Amino acid sequence: MPNHLIHETSPYLLQHADNPVDWHPWNAETLQLAREQDKPILLSIGYSACHWCHVMAHESFEDEAVAALMNEHFINIKVDREERPDLDQIYQNAHYLLAQRGGGWPLTMFLAPDGAPFYSGTYFPKQARYGLPGFPGLLLNIAKVYKEKRNELAAQSQQLIAALSAWQPASSTDDIVLAAAPITLAVQQLKHDFDDLHGGFGGEPKFLHPAELDLLLRQAYAQHDEAARHASLYTMQKMALGGLYDQLGGGFCRYSVDAQWDIPHFEKMLYDNGLLLGLYCDAWLSSGDPFFARVVQQTAGWVMREMQSPQGGYYASLDADSEHEEGKFYVWQRDEIRNLLSADEYELIKPYYGLDGAPNFENHAWNLRVSKPLSELERILHLTEEQASMRLASAQAKLFAAREKRIRPGRDEKILGSWNGLMIAGMAKAARVFGRDDWLHSAQQAMDFVRDTLWQNGKLLATHKDGKTHLNAYLDDHAFLLNAALELLQAKFRSADMGFAVQLADALLARFEDSINGGFYFTSHDHEALIQRNKSGQDNATPSGNGIAAQALLRLTTLTGDMRYAQAAERCLKLFFPAMQQAASQFSSLCTALEAALQPPSLLVLCGTEKETAAWQAAVSAKYLPELMIIVLTGKQTNLPSPLAKPNSALTTAWLCRGTQCLPPISGLDELLAELA
Repeated sequence: MPNHLIHETSPYLLQHADNPVDWHPWNAETLQLAREQDKPILLSIGYSACHWCHVMAHESFEDEAVAALMNEHFINIKVDREERPDLDQIYQNAHYLLAQRGGGWPLTMFLAPDGAPFYSGTYFPKQARYGLPGFPGLLLNIAKVYKEKRNELAAQSQQLIAALSAWQPASSTDDIVLAAAPITLAVQQLKHDFDDLHGGFGGEPKFLHPAELDLLLRQAYAQHDEAARHASLYTMQKMALGGLYDQLGGGFCRYSVDAQWDIPHFEKMLYDNGLLLGLYCDAWLSSGDPFFARVVQQTAGWVMREMQSPQGGYYASLDADSEHEEGKFYVWQRDEIRNLLSADEYELIKPYYGLDGAPNFENHAWNLRVSKPLSELERILHLTEEQASMRLASAQAKLFAAREKRIRPGRDEKILGSWNGLMIAGMAKAARVFGRDDWLHSAQQAMDFVRDTLWQNGKLLATHKDGKTHLNAYLDDHAFLLNAALELLQAKFRSADMGFAVQLADALLARFEDSINGGFYFTSHDHEALIQRNKSGQDNATPSGNGIAAQALLRLTTLTGDMRYAQAAERCLKLFFPAMQQAASQFSSLCTALEAALQPPSLLVLCGTEKETAAWQAAVSAKYLPELMIIVLTGKQTNLPSPLAKPNSALTTAWLCRGTQCLPPISGLDELLAELA
């Protein structure tokens, strides 16, 4: 018989609906059941693309004997961390305090019926190994301690909840004066942590750090800092040459288990790829290197091919596993590749992908990564650049076609507001930079879906699947979608996107801002009461919601002239400013917002005939100008805010404003480019 998850829409929860464990979703009824039965809660948090979540499920949650122990002693709750990031944040923080080390997924928490945690871990094996206790024995020990030491556990839980509260930033004070010192410090810290051999920051495992790479590239431009520029571009180059990147199909995996970017955990997440799309556009603009343009093209192609629903919204992720093996869809045997290719193609591919060396994955398999640059192989094999490129493209096409016949990883087809915001922004930026109408149409379709489906009765909801839209939206949903609307407006102005941007910004201020102390809570004022209400400014796998909210509100002020948005952004920055002065690189997205507060974004408004303004827009968009917002108008729009309301003219005209200074109208493209330079 299925358990209580059978009526959920989350693919992750549905994966566990037939477990012998009596799983419940997190809701008021389940929490009441724990109180009535006076049982501790076993809370398991994961997500559908997570490899070790699958391992623990197969070992323990599908085992009748383990399930019997869980059902006898606990109320068992399964949570999809992608649907309930509020719970995941709280209990990851609690795990850090309890275990004195970082968390991850699966996250295994033991709670009192009121939700207060008293013991935690991540993956537990069925039999003791890896220095971890066996899960069945652990369950019996936890149940025994809970019965015999309730008072001690309750006192410990109260201390932990107090410690969680102490982690929240103190109230901001009016005497704080914003200054650029944290930006300078963040760049120094990132350059210090930079791995100058392999790129990235620190050692293994290696994560993507998009907010940090963005800050470095922006500051390289602003301060003429060649070391910062090298750290950002070299990292992006190494990431895209490695096995972290899908060399055949495009798109990045979540992180690399090694320092060289060779072997990833193979799940592909929408959020990573949305952030990296925009970042690789900037790498192309900053460097002119066609390698970065190819990464954008491949990744955008993967998004449209594999991650966009027929209704327009973008799906959440692809699984790490297929056929119960991690990476099986992506890795190759050497003979398999040799048999698919001509002798000439294999002669190139063998050294290009490192097939002439030792296997780099399990079962004597290869995960493809670029081992020798094409320019070197041209010289060794006596090929012209064109010959080598054609041979490589032909071989890649054959390998991709063969791979398409394999059993595919599972796809999590829920549509999340926050992650759609990140991908819409990435696709819209790529469309503007590369002049791709198909990418723009993809981004507009996704935004239209979000606006029509997730925005209901003046309120944003978090997730949609199988015709059901539900759950209170979080700070990240509002901030990331506001940022996406601003990117879309710069690719092609639509009044609906402008209106939605204002609605989202107003909701941010009304439903999430701490108007007294500054900053934005992760959950809205009418959200379910939990043991902690987070207000975080630090970046994680995704940029901080506070950081993106502050950036977007400052840019929206530039478009609308409404100072409420800038004032809220400034209150946010003042709240986090003391923490930024201590550990600035952990607040990279807020550092980017700080720069915009100290030096407001420039605004370029173009008006004229569609053909000519498109040419002007393309010329400007081909330059790396991170502080510039560009809006193209036809003269037919109505009810525009004052910064955009320009007089009609027979000639194509540019209006350029920098901060509080606006230049006279510009009627020549060369004059405009000279002014921007």
